Amino acid sequence: MSGRTALLVGATGLVGGHCLERLLAEPVYTGITVLTRRDSGHREKRLDERVVDFAALTAADVPAVDDVYCALGTTMAKAGSKEAFREVDHDHVLTVAELARAAGASRFALVSSIGADPDARAFYLRVKGETERDLGRLGYTCLEVFRPSGLLGERTDRRLAEKLSIPLLRVVSGALVGPLRPYRAVGAGTVARAMVAALLEGEKGIRVRTYDDIEALAAVGR
Repeated sequence: MSGRTALLVGATGLVGGHCLERLLAEPVYTGITVLTRRDSGHREKRLDERVVDFAALTAADVPAVDDVYCALGTTMAKAGSKEAFREVDHDHVLTVAELARAAGASRFALVSSIGADPDARAFYLRVKGETERDLGRLGYTCLEVFRPSGLLGERTDRRLAEKLSIPLLRVVSGALVGPLRPYRAVGAGTVARAMVAALLEGEKGIRVRTYDDIEALAAVGR
């Protein structure tokens, strides 16, 4: 395994930031392209960072790569409306995936959410499920879907109430056993390590990863 190239979207987010650090630490990747809405601040010879407008993305913005890592997403609070949320979490993700696939990418890793289902009553989970479903139709040789529950990690924009809830989230997560284990909170860095490990392994097919899979893959990627 040598000379792999990667595309990352969502590098300024919680999981995406960890994913970028992991990719830069992985010598198998000789070239890493980041599509971002704002400068990530990273400077590295192998890194090609492109500030783009995801609403107007074209084939010229997306180079030929082997692997695509997608941590692109927003929240209902930030988006401000259902339409704006769907535009980011579904439309922009699909645009990146379609352009990358057309350019030759064969492996794709997506950060989704526990409970994602295209038939879900909850709008958030329904959009996540529709995104997963539509990605599965694009013909990627390897599609890895990661469904974390609560994410542990320091967000730069986290509100005080959210910061205070993290210790409680850790305690509650430890009590989730049996069929509730997939709902345990997991570290953002753990998800990122698992994503990279999964695509480096590159097994053919579509796989959905929840808590136990994420932890196991992350251990491989240490």
